[in-house]
Amino acid sequence: MSPPELSIRHADIQDAELLASWAQTMAMETEHKQLDGDTVLKGVQAGIADPKRARYFIAMSGDRPAGTLMLTTEWSDWRNGDWWWIQSVYVHPDFRRQGVFQGLYHYVKKMAEQTPGVCGLRLYVEHENVNAQKTYEKLGMQDAGYRMMEALL
Repeated sequence: MSPPELSIRHADIQDAELLASWAQTMAMETEHKQLDGDTVLKGVQAGIADPKRARYFIAMSGDRPAGTLMLTTEWSDWRNGDWWWIQSVYVHPDFRRQGVFQGLYHYVKKMAEQTPGVCGLRLYVEHENVNAQKTYEKLGMQDAGYRMMEALL
């Protein structure tokens, strides 16, 4: 099977239900977490409505959505610039292992390189998700050496 022809577009509010559904599926597949659908939908809608919070991109194969990722930003005083965080990555099962994430990654990487003040790209990956880690390494990403800690409120 040859890789699909992809186009990448910004998500809009009409995509919110699809993106929320994919976020729930991704959470179950990767972390075995059941997310509240209403909360996720409201979160996606809020992100789409405010690009300072999040920007969503959708890879299209013809007229079919093939995958998505979300970008958020984090200020770095160490670098006097913004990290762009890749989050909420999901590739529909029909399109996996066909370069969909690679297409999304190259798209946002090129945007980052052309945007003054962006110091790099980062993402989280589960310790056990070896396939994803290999994919990210093939794209030139490397382990940053941090463990993430959190306190839920």
